[in-house]
Amino acid sequence: MQALQTSYKSLSLLFDLNWDRLLYFVTLAVALLLGAYVGSL
Repeated sequence: MQALQTSYKSLSLLFDLNWDRLLYFVTLAVALLLGAYVGSL
């Protein structure tokens, strides 16, 4: 049980540190998809 709690805490910390990087990649992917859609019109 303690190992599960420790892994959850470390995963939560990792997400807290990298949420802006994840947001950056999601924004980049949406921009590329939108550009491809507009280019195909």
